[in-house]
Amino acid sequence: MRNEARPVTACRSCKGSIGTTFCDLGRMPLANSYLPPGADLEAEPSFPLRAVVCAECRMVQLDTVVDAEGIFSDYAYFSSTSESWLEHARRYSEAMIRRLGLNGGSLVIEAASNDGYLLRNFVAAGVPCLGVEPAANIARAARESGVPTEVAFLGVDSAEVLLARLGRHADLVIANNVLAHVPDVNDFVAGLARLAGPQGMVSIEAPHLLRMVEGVQFDTMYHEHYAYWSFLAMERLLTRHGLHVAHVEELPTHGGSLRVLARARVAAFASESVRALRDLELRRGLGGDAFYKGFDERVRHVLDDFRNWMAESREQGRRVGAYGAAAKGNTFLNAAGVKADGILAVADRNPVKQGRLLPGSHIPVVSPEELLALAPDDILILPWNIAHEIVESLRGAGFRGRLLTAVPRMEVL
Repeated sequence: MRNEARPVTACRSCKGSIGTTFCDLGRMPLANSYLPPGADLEAEPSFPLRAVVCAECRMVQLDTVVDAEGIFSDYAYFSSTSESWLEHARRYSEAMIRRLGLNGGSLVIEAASNDGYLLRNFVAAGVPCLGVEPAANIARAARESGVPTEVAFLGVDSAEVLLARLGRHADLVIANNVLAHVPDVNDFVAGLARLAGPQGMVSIEAPHLLRMVEGVQFDTMYHEHYAYWSFLAMERLLTRHGLHVAHVEELPTHGGSLRVLARARVAAFASESVRALRDLELRRGLGGDAFYKGFDERVRHVLDDFRNWMAESREQGRRVGAYGAAAKGNTFLNAAGVKADGILAVADRNPVKQGRLLPGSHIPVVSPEELLALAPDDILILPWNIAHEIVESLRGAGFRGRLLTAVPRMEVL
C-alpha cells in the first residue's frame, strides 16, 4: 500500500497555531516498515520527522502526518514478544478488575488491542471483552489466541457500530499506548467516550513527555507516533470530549509513562494525584516555550557520542551487533546515519521481523541465536526500556562480551 503524507498547519488537537520546533530528525522511512530480501532499496520512501509544539494546548506533534492505514493495516509489532510487557499487562488487568469490581456481567473493550496480550488476562478471569485492532494480521493472531477482536480503527463511527451490535456501553475502555498513534485524536477520544457512556471508565496509558525530555528519549519519535503527551495537553483533550480525569499515576514503563483514568463529567471526581501532576508540569515549565527549546541540541550530543564510539570500535577492530529490531532502534540508527556495514546484524525474537532488513539502515534482522553465532564483541541494546530483560537473556545464553545502551548516553551495562 502506498503511503500518503500531508503537512500539519494547525494543531490536530485544539486547532491552535503551531509554534516552537521541539525536535527535527530530518527525513526517515517508516520505523516499522521492514524490507523483504531483494527489495528495491532505492525505492524506499522517506518522510520528514519533525515535532513541533502547539502554541495553545501545548501538544507536541509531528508536522507531517503519514496515512495511518498505510502504516497499520499490516503491522510488524507484536506486544507478546516482551516478557516484562506481558507482566505489566497482567498486573494492570488484575488491578482494574479489583478497582472496578469487574465480573462475568461486565464488558471490557480495548482500542488497538494488538495480539490480545492484555485482554487475554480478562478472558482468563471470565470477564467478557472485545479488542478493536486496525492491523488485520495482528487481529488474526489475537483471535487465534482466544481474544474476540474486531478489525477497525476506533472513532465515533466505529464506536456507534459496536454499540449498536453489543447493545450496551463498556464498563472499562482501554487505550494503552495508542494515543500517540492516532492522527485524528478528537475522533478517537470521542469514540472512547461513546463506548464508555455515562458510567464507564476510560483508561489511557501513554509515554510522558516530561520523562522523554529528561531522558533525551528522542528515539521514541517516529511516524507512527503522531503526538507526544504531557498531562496538560492530554487533560485538555479529554475535557473537550466530556471526560474528566479522576486519577493519574506515573509508571516506569517506556522510560516513564502516565496512566490516566477518566469518566464522563456527571460521574467524575478528582484525586489529589491530578492536581499534583498538573502543578508539577506547570512548575517545570510545560505551559510555556522555554521547556521545549534546547531538546534538539541535547539530541545532537547523544548522537555525536554514539558516532564517536562507533568510530573507536571500528578502529579497534571490534565486531558490533545489536539487539531489538524495535521502532525506537530504527529511529536511533537512522538519526545516527548507521548502515549495514557498521553493524553485523540486529537480533529480535519476533519471527515476523527475522529475515528482513531494517528500514533505512538495511541491517539484517536475525534470531538471537544467529546473532550470537556471529560472535560479536559488543551488542548494542536498542530498546533501552527493557534492557534488563535483554541482558538477562543474553547472559543466560552465554554471551560474555560488552552489552551497551546509547540513550541518554553510552553506557556499559
